[in-house]
Amino acid sequence: MTETNESLPEVYVQPGELHLVHKPVILRTLLGSCVGITFWVPRLGLAAICHAVLPICPAKPQTELSLADSRRYVDFAISDIARQFDSFGARRSEVQVKLFGGGDVLPLEKAIHPTIGKLNCESALRALREERLEIVASSLGGSCGLNIQFDTGSGEVLLRRLG
Repeated sequence: MTETNESLPEVYVQPGELHLVHKPVILRTLLGSCVGITFWVPRLGLAAICHAVLPICPAKPQTELSLADSRRYVDFAISDIARQFDSFGARRSEVQVKLFGGGDVLPLEKAIHPTIGKLNCESALRALREERLEIVASSLGGSCGLNIQFDTGSGEVLLRRLG
């Protein structure tokens, strides 16, 4: 996709949100240490994107998390989308997944521990493998943010590096 299809409606996906659509739209988001994951099944005209903020959903949170709050976590968002796609009859082998973000966008002194960006990437790769979803394209890590635009009609993702 060399430019955005201007005839399609656009939806801006905020951090922690997940959007599943049945019609062509442009789903946009900005990523830093977060990961953005696109899912597309051409046969069903089904697409989704999640903008996950944190790597792992707590097993026993202090307070009960709502569905919306749980979707902020990489592992939960991926399994939630996989279940939704299952309910629409998508086969795991036909889901085209693209994975972006997980950058170290804040200046760091020598980090002793893995950064949140690195942990988000690791969590996404693990959760996608556990859900038997194959990644067809990715751009992970780095030191700059990303602007992504997902055309749910074609499955194409336009990526622009920021800074």
